Amino acid sequence: MSLNEHDLSQLRAALQDAVVKCSERCLYQSAKWAAELLDAIPATSHDAPQLNDPGADHMPAVFSPNPDPDEARLEAQEFSKYLLAKSFFDCREFDRCAAVFLPDSILSGIIEPNQDAPGGTPNNKGNTKAGTVPLGAPSSSLPVMSQKSLFLALYAKFMSGEKRKDEDSEMIMGPQDLGTVVNKQLLPVSRVLNRWFEERTTEDGEVVGSQGWLEYLYGMVLAKEKNEEKAMDYFIRSVHVFPMNWGCWLEMTSLISRIEDLNRISRHLPQNIVSYIFHVHTSLELHQQGPGLANSLDQLLGIFPSSSFLLTCNALLSYHAKDLVAAEQLFSRLLSLHPHRLDSLDHYSNILYVMEYRPKLAFLAHLCSTIDKFRPESCIVIGNYYSLLSMHEKAVQYFRRALTLDRTCLSAWTLMGHEFVELKNTHAAIESYRRAVDVNRRDYRAWYGLGQTYEVLEMHTYSLWYYKKAAGLRPWDAKMWVAVGSCLQRMGRNQEAIKALKRALLADAYYEGGDSFDSGDILGNRGPTGHMDPEVLFQIATMYNDLGNLGEAKAYMELCVAQEEGDLVDPSGGLGGSVAVHKDSPAGSDDGNGEERERTMREGTGVTASTSRARMWLARYAMDSGDYATANRLATELTQDGFDVEEAKALVREARSRMHEEGQLPSP
Repeated sequence: MSLNEHDLSQLRAALQDAVVKCSERCLYQSAKWAAELLDAIPATSHDAPQLNDPGADHMPAVFSPNPDPDEARLEAQEFSKYLLAKSFFDCREFDRCAAVFLPDSILSGIIEPNQDAPGGTPNNKGNTKAGTVPLGAPSSSLPVMSQKSLFLALYAKFMSGEKRKDEDSEMIMGPQDLGTVVNKQLLPVSRVLNRWFEERTTEDGEVVGSQGWLEYLYGMVLAKEKNEEKAMDYFIRSVHVFPMNWGCWLEMTSLISRIEDLNRISRHLPQNIVSYIFHVHTSLELHQQGPGLANSLDQLLGIFPSSSFLLTCNALLSYHAKDLVAAEQLFSRLLSLHPHRLDSLDHYSNILYVMEYRPKLAFLAHLCSTIDKFRPESCIVIGNYYSLLSMHEKAVQYFRRALTLDRTCLSAWTLMGHEFVELKNTHAAIESYRRAVDVNRRDYRAWYGLGQTYEVLEMHTYSLWYYKKAAGLRPWDAKMWVAVGSCLQRMGRNQEAIKALKRALLADAYYEGGDSFDSGDILGNRGPTGHMDPEVLFQIATMYNDLGNLGEAKAYMELCVAQEEGDLVDPSGGLGGSVAVHKDSPAGSDDGNGEERERTMREGTGVTASTSRARMWLARYAMDSGDYATANRLATELTQDGFDVEEAKALVREARSRMHEEGQLPSP
């Protein structure tokens, strides 16, 4: 993707316009996003100021008045009151801000208290006729004001309700913290907006003169009321009118739970660069990764090379692909470019925690504390540091602090659940994970955590349900399918467990191949094309053994042992049909002559407990089958592994004794 000078100029003007308009409506996060993106566009020779240019001191075009003459006239008349209202909003006096344009006396008439539902269902109790206003009541018509002033007043009312909701909520994870407190201002804001749209909607469904901001606010209210389908409709309307409001795109992302939903909605969106960024961002939120997404990010970074937002997306792409080394390097570079930026550093701290980079995590915690210790991201980073030190009570304290600052902080809920698991407080862990799922149903870590916690409680039916939810969100993650398979095995459902564990082997191949994997049977006509988890192979072999299918059990036991050196089992040998993990190449392709493949197949896991147990099983199987030479060889190898040495020595003596009896060895 490349833009010429004219396209870059238009993009720069659109982002400038977005910064100004979002700031005017107190949408500060959207304004910050647009300003950062604007600053990331490289300057050209045409952008350099000319000292002799007589127009150099002119006001930029973004400060021009509203192109709609009626709206421009209303904004000019309300300018003094608008400045007063905005100053109140900036000081977080939300009720005073709303009262500038919508005093309670006017608002009560608009809301029509004789109706008890946002949809306008009349209340027929009493002598008052349905849908009418009692005598002496204030007028129910909307006051004449500009859309900008109406948005600011209603948004202030919405924020007032959110602030009061946080104040009325109990202490995080306290005895009365049920997460059931709601925003009491949703009802009046919803009714005012509903009335506004009713008055301006034509028979064709178009809203006359709309600027897109009120659609965005109405969509937020509907989303809070769990009317997600209608909310998505209003968000789509909003981005068609004003596509540079990034907050609206983020609200749409929060309503999308599957990649199929994203592809369906994308057909109804405007085709512009912000829509392109939205698609990339939402794909990452859905934990997607692949060459197509990486290519899209590279194209966007070609236009905005220093964008902190896109660099974060690039680091998260590596994180989702389990390339922790690359993700850590990308976050480290991002931190060096933007050392005072705290956004998404909680993800960076998760990476450092998993990699056990304690000095770097300590430095990051100190840096965040120095910049702003009362940001949720800072509290999460410090909590991760204490967790790495196994100081789990202190970690919980900082995750609670993050949630006190922002109750919708997903990472804090999930990580606090992990800490409660470490503290053996299963009840609190389950509640933390449930609250994480309430915030974001796409969080596979919370679903997986619920499965783990119920597994500790030996409630396998519940555990299986939650594991399946996690696997549905991360179908290419082997860890999810191993959990499903192990749970099914404990429930005695071995056939289903085998299918799940084979899916885990396929998922490992997905990450090794960097592309989608075949969903067919794992038994194919080729040898194994790379490393597989010996523990999973041993589990599959054990279940085949329990089912009485000794041929399949032997095949998987041999493959488990083969993982030690990365050696291939001869496809014409004892496997019968050797295990093949389907990768990028089709089943019949000849991919056996590449250096990369040879290098991969020479890699091994070394001796593990699983491979030793598999070798012991094979040795006993050989004894039962009368193949005493093989049993002797395998048992002799076991005496050198350090696992079950005494049992292996006994097996060697028994095998040699049988070989002496049959004359395969000379008598001592």
